[in-house]
Amino acid sequence: MSFFEIIDPAFGKFALGNAPVKQIATGFDWVEGPVWFGDLNCLLFSDIPNNRIMRWTPGLGTSIFREPSNFSNGHTRDRQGRLVSCEHGARRVTRTEYDGSITVIADRYQGKHLNSPNDVIVASDGAIWFTDPHYGIATDYEGYKSDQELPCNVYRVDSTGSMQAVLTDFNCPNGLAFNPDETKLYVADTGRMHSNDPQHIRVFNVGQNWQLSGGEVFHAISPGCADGMRFDSDGNLWSSAADGVHCIAPDGHLMGKILVPETVSNLCFGGRGKHKLFMTATTSVYAISLNRSGAL
Repeated sequence: MSFFEIIDPAFGKFALGNAPVKQIATGFDWVEGPVWFGDLNCLLFSDIPNNRIMRWTPGLGTSIFREPSNFSNGHTRDRQGRLVSCEHGARRVTRTEYDGSITVIADRYQGKHLNSPNDVIVASDGAIWFTDPHYGIATDYEGYKSDQELPCNVYRVDSTGSMQAVLTDFNCPNGLAFNPDETKLYVADTGRMHSNDPQHIRVFNVGQNWQLSGGEVFHAISPGCADGMRFDSDGNLWSSAADGVHCIAPDGHLMGKILVPETVSNLCFGGRGKHKLFMTATTSVYAISLNRSGAL
C-alpha cells in the first residue's frame, strides 16, 4: 500500500519508503488542534464535541488532559512554551500558565463577544494571531448555539494586550500560518456553513510593524478544504484535505499528498527532530515520519 501520491518528483525525497501512516489514537467524535510538547514527550489535541483535551504519549497511549475544556479547538505554544488555546464554548482565547491557571487573552472586541476562536499562532514578537469564524456557535455540537455579534475576522493581540482586527474580508477564516521567516501570512477561508462560498488559502505580505498587504489566492485544496496547516523548514506548506495532507510548494503548486483514510482537520510537526507529522482526522489521530522537519 502506498501512503503517498507524488505529483512533483521533488516530493519523493520527502517520503520515507518504510515509514507508514499509523493510527495512534481513535474513538473520538471530531478531533482538531494537535500541538507537540517535546519537553513532555506528548501530543495534545482537542476532542471538540466531547468537550475535552486529550494527551497522547508514546508507549503509554491516550489520557484526558483537561475536561471540560470549554469545547477547545486549536492550540499552539507561545515563546515561553505555554499552551495557548481557542475555546468555542467560552468564545475566547486563553493561555495556560506554568502553575495550571488560565489567563484570558481575548474574549471580546469593541465590547462584543467573539464568535468561536478556531486556530491560533504566535509570532516571534510574542503577539498572538487567531481566526474567529462562527462554526462553534452555529450549533450545539461543538459549543453553544449563540447569536453572532461580530464578523468573522482574523485578530492580533500584541504583548501589551492590545487587540486589532487585522483581516476583515473573509467569509470564515480558519487555519493560519506564517512562513518560516514571517514575511508572509497564509490564511484558509473555509466558507460559511451550508453555502457555496469559495474555499481556498490566501497569502498576505507582512511588512513593517506587522502590517498586511496583498491577499490573493495562493492555493485551492481539492478535495475538501484547507482547515489546519503548518510549514516545514524549507518553506513548503502542509495543509489538511479530505483525502489526507497536501504539500504545497512556495510558488503555490501541489507537490504531493499523504493519503489518510479519514478527513484530515489539522496537523503539526513534532517528535524527535520535528520530523514526524501528526494529523487529526475525524475520529482518529495519525502520524507519519518524513524526511522533512517542521519550521519553528
